[in-house]
Amino acid sequence: MLNPLLAHAWASSPERLAIAAGVTLGFAVLARVLRGVNRSGALAGGLACFLLFAGAGPAAFATLTALFLMTWVSTRLGYRRKLALGLAEQREGRNAWQVLANLAGAALGSVVFSVTGNRLWLVAAMGALAEAATDTVASEIGQYRGSDPRMITTWERVPAGTDGGITISGSIAGMAAGLVIAAVATVCGMLPRVQFWIPVVAGFAGMLIDSLLGATLQRRGWLSNQAVNLFSTLAAAALAYALVIFT
Repeated sequence: MLNPLLAHAWASSPERLAIAAGVTLGFAVLARVLRGVNRSGALAGGLACFLLFAGAGPAAFATLTALFLMTWVSTRLGYRRKLALGLAEQREGRNAWQVLANLAGAALGSVVFSVTGNRLWLVAAMGALAEAATDTVASEIGQYRGSDPRMITTWERVPAGTDGGITISGSIAGMAAGLVIAAVATVCGMLPRVQFWIPVVAGFAGMLIDSLLGATLQRRGWLSNQAVNLFSTLAAAALAYALVIFT
């Protein structure tokens, strides 16, 4: 007999669980081969991938894949410049804490959807993924192309890579990344067309929250970069959830 807690999950049968597990394994191996993540990051990313796929199905995996590809490409653009500035990611890729900081909110939304069947949690999950894409791409492109970073709280010029610094080019690229996440989620049927804008707005707002936290709490040493990323994705998820209810 089917466990009632899994009644709404996509992977509601042993066959589908096997598919989710197989796809997860392949995704984790590919991410490791491409050096998008290190070993711990592959394990954490695999866990998040499984929860998204098992809870929300292939559409969630397609959205996660879009996020991975955009962040992987943007991280490698201008790598020599970033390396010279001391801003480049480690060549082995992101570790488990970095991965979970960006994906835990979306994975949680998928799990809650699988238990409750409430599709608002899918929108929340897409808001979290849009924030992860928006913030990461904005940061990486800003370091690569941004020539005039400004502190979000004071608008003073700051060196590239400063916590709380933003650039026009990075912000535009980040919003484009959020649009891609929303487009994939909509085309794959996770979002109705009328809600296409919600992850985009939530993701961009989450990016601004990330910058504000970076300019204040992170610069004072009260929060780590991973904590800032986690709070920002959760804030974007909460905002996406609220926008569905109140609009």
